[in-house]
Amino acid sequence: MTPIEMRARDKASSTGWDDESEGHAGDEAAFKALSREEAEALKAKHPSLSPWRVVAAEAAIGGVLVGLWWVFAGAVQGRSALYGALAVVMPAALMAWGMTRRRTVNIGAAVLSFAVWELIKILLTGVILVAVVRQVADLSWLAMLLTMIGCLKGNWLALFTQGRFKKA
Repeated sequence: MTPIEMRARDKASSTGWDDESEGHAGDEAAFKALSREEAEALKAKHPSLSPWRVVAAEAAIGGVLVGLWWVFAGAVQGRSALYGALAVVMPAALMAWGMTRRRTVNIGAAVLSFAVWELIKILLTGVILVAVVRQVADLSWLAMLLTMIGCLKGNWLALFTQGRFKKA
């Protein structure tokens, strides 16, 4: 054995890569495969979050914030808040549509699809914001940005309310 191979072997064993030496060989007993019924019960207990629910939460928060800005600060701030809500909700809706229109079983294709639609969402948000800045003379940056932040927190609202309200 060459000195390089000996150093590589010593380094691998000292960093914990050798599972056999640390007593991990019997850990397969700790892992239990679920039966079909157990997997279906687990899935029913913890349903996945629909991207449309996230978009609806973002739109609901945006609508409330636009109304509050309009009533308490005036029409200029209300319109600016509306632009902020649209800059979040429209790209999110496009991404939700793109992600849910076709189901894929290939995990690589699903990850790539997510990355592409996320890139489209980011670019569309940028385009909307640039268009608003160029076209709206009396833009209230505070109202627009605070509404955007509020809409983006719609993800948390959707996660928080998931499973809390039962369908009748």
